[in-house]
Amino acid sequence: MSRNAESSTECTEPLNDDWWRNAVIYQVYPRSYADADGDGTGDLNGVRSRLPYLQELGVDAIWLTPWYQSPLADGGYDVADYRVIDPTFGTLEDAEHLISEAAEIGIRTIIDVVPNHISDQHRWFQEALDSPPGSPERSRFWFHPGKGPGGDELPNDWQSSFGGDTWTRTTNPDGSPGEWYLHLFSAHQPDLNWNNPDVWEEHEAVLRFWFDRGVAGIRIDSAAMPIKHPDLPPIPESPAPGEHPHLDRDEIHDIYRAWRKVADSYPDTRVLVGEVWLDNAERFAAYLRPDEMHSAFNFDFMARPWDAAELRTSITNTLRDHALVDAPPTWVLSNHDVTRPVTRYGREDSGFAFEAKRFGVPTDRKLGEQRARAAALLTAALPGTLYIYQGDELGLPEVDVPVEAIQDPMYLRSGKVNPGRDGCRVPIPWSGTAPPYGFSEGRAADIWLPQPRDWAGLTVEAQSENPSSMLSLYRQAISLRRSIPELRGDDFAWLDTHTEVIGFVRGRRFASITNFGRPIPLPPHERVLLASTPLTDAGEIPQDSTVWLLIQ
Repeated sequence: MSRNAESSTECTEPLNDDWWRNAVIYQVYPRSYADADGDGTGDLNGVRSRLPYLQELGVDAIWLTPWYQSPLADGGYDVADYRVIDPTFGTLEDAEHLISEAAEIGIRTIIDVVPNHISDQHRWFQEALDSPPGSPERSRFWFHPGKGPGGDELPNDWQSSFGGDTWTRTTNPDGSPGEWYLHLFSAHQPDLNWNNPDVWEEHEAVLRFWFDRGVAGIRIDSAAMPIKHPDLPPIPESPAPGEHPHLDRDEIHDIYRAWRKVADSYPDTRVLVGEVWLDNAERFAAYLRPDEMHSAFNFDFMARPWDAAELRTSITNTLRDHALVDAPPTWVLSNHDVTRPVTRYGREDSGFAFEAKRFGVPTDRKLGEQRARAAALLTAALPGTLYIYQGDELGLPEVDVPVEAIQDPMYLRSGKVNPGRDGCRVPIPWSGTAPPYGFSEGRAADIWLPQPRDWAGLTVEAQSENPSSMLSLYRQAISLRRSIPELRGDDFAWLDTHTEVIGFVRGRRFASITNFGRPIPLPPHERVLLASTPLTDAGEIPQDSTVWLLIQ
């Protein structure tokens, strides 16, 4: 193996105001993290109680999915009030304590904002339902008369991200059918109309509300979707860039330029992180221009199958696209919406797509775990920001949640053929040999999603004492990311390798090699820093393994 590019100057500076450029960020799904009050649902005091664990893991920040007041029709992404913590999770005071206590041990906090929609229980929407067509209250949303006789037909044929149509009809005070309202997700999540100045002002006020309380960043949900074509036209069969009527409209960048001004008005760095699902590299990079978002999630890499050529292509494209705007790439293997790596990588088709989720897809758990370990080291060695979804560091598999316990609206809206996302949201096992595994002091029967009975070996307690566990691997990898100067910079160069191998160097002395095929010999090196699986008896890198080296 040899280098095919020259290394640049090493970065020896510690994390500073640009902490977000190469941080390790841990995603917390509060409902499933830790339950302090014993009611079966995770809460903010539960998260506070586990801050020492996160400190030991070595993360720089936590990203918490929505904790706001919500009917929880979509896991909290149906926000009823951004300034109130949902009682399920605690109080505003609990949130403030969590933010400050995490900061005291060097962990920053990132929270979600959902500009595309709010809950149908939000004050604004309730006011709209109580107001007549054409009223200012309704102008904050997309109310529209139906087509056909009596307005009984849908205003257009757009399809929901959750499956099914995107319109729900209202009822007038006299009981007659009324206007329809748009919801690109569930009917409980009416879309906001960003042509209304109230919508702009309210969201900027929400950013300030949380930045004033010490939040270090905002993760922007469905960031490419808020702006709609005012005529609500049909979606073209193959829309040109900027032509789609409700995705990646050119006007959307005005929103994030305004938000960036709010973030930059604070003396220390407050970051904007976008959930941007786009195939077009140039359109994606536009969100990361210096006056817009700081970074965006890398869904292309996360969705690729376990294949050397596929992942190498994704890495190449990601580094190229982000270099266009000098933005740091992000690397993530899963999140609260995605099939867990241990399960996904053990399947014949190891890629990910929402529409492909089905019941009963077989997986090889042992193979999936080996590949997930290799993927963990591969992603941790790449330049940029590393995101870890809670439980991936434990090697948790996707859970086959009993159908009677499924709560995700994707399940019902798919006609009960798609199991939805609950399988990756099952509460974390902390200790003990049976449910609830230290997640709660209450009864296992009360846990909001049931835990499997074979997770005793996957608890934090069990893995902490096992040097070969997934948790130990993650702890070592994060520690090395912090201590090795080359891993804190942007330097990257490919190694010339076999097609079944992904190899690259960072700086002058660090190398990462991931082997997808038959065992291969180690290149000349000073020492092995970390390996996802033990080397063979002949000292070779096994199949589906990653090794970190100090090279000569």
